[in-house]
Amino acid sequence: MTTTVQNGLTTRVIPCLDVTGGRVVKGVQFVNLRDAGDPVEMAAVYNREGADELVFLDITATSDSRDTMVDVVRRTADQVFIPLTVGGGIRSVADMRTMLGAGADKVSINSAALRDPALITQGAELFGTQCIVVAIDARWNPDLRTWEVYSHGGRRPVGRTVVEWAAEIELRGAGEILLTSMDRDGTGDGYDTSLLEAVNDVVNIPLIASGGAGNAAHMVEALAPGRADAVLAASIFHFGQLRIADVKSELSAAGLPIREVPIDA
Repeated sequence: MTTTVQNGLTTRVIPCLDVTGGRVVKGVQFVNLRDAGDPVEMAAVYNREGADELVFLDITATSDSRDTMVDVVRRTADQVFIPLTVGGGIRSVADMRTMLGAGADKVSINSAALRDPALITQGAELFGTQCIVVAIDARWNPDLRTWEVYSHGGRRPVGRTVVEWAAEIELRGAGEILLTSMDRDGTGDGYDTSLLEAVNDVVNIPLIASGGAGNAAHMVEALAPGRADAVLAASIFHFGQLRIADVKSELSAAGLPIREVPIDA
């Protein structure tokens, strides 16, 4: 029997479209990228299959010092009727306004927020906290015995701990955190549940788990109490290992509340 709720507290399954050069790509630990398809076509498929949201990340916009591909975002937004979060290359309130105007429901900032944390508050005040997602790329530092924050698409350590930065993100007005384990990214070994628990302990805003999904059981594990509120994945969906309906079936069987998958998905 499907477990559903009507109050918006369903667990969310979110495919992620990592885009560069107008194509969806996926690698392992942020390197060795391989082509996965056209973002507009893939977004339309995930929308039909019952994804709860979509995340579109222009993964080289910041490192290449260029703007997010507005046209691709606009065409993607035209194909989906679920919340769309767009990130990559968003450096200012004006960039946020452009992306929201192109059809995004939320914007995700990472490097720009680290450079100027006041941008989080400015965005929240202008567009509402529900529109502002702050992404954290986290990697375990064995010397510090904690997770360290990276910027520029996982290329640069910034000298801050993940737990400290997550707490500040909430105080500055973000509505959500997208937390990616760089160590687990693309490995299929499961989400870093210790990382999720450490961040969950210091924030009260929704937490999206990212990095490491290899099967639906990993998602059930990440959504356990005290961990994440939503799960994001790329490879397992892009390359046909799992469909949204498969994941939601297992989440429901585990007693987690879901939004029902369309009958024809």
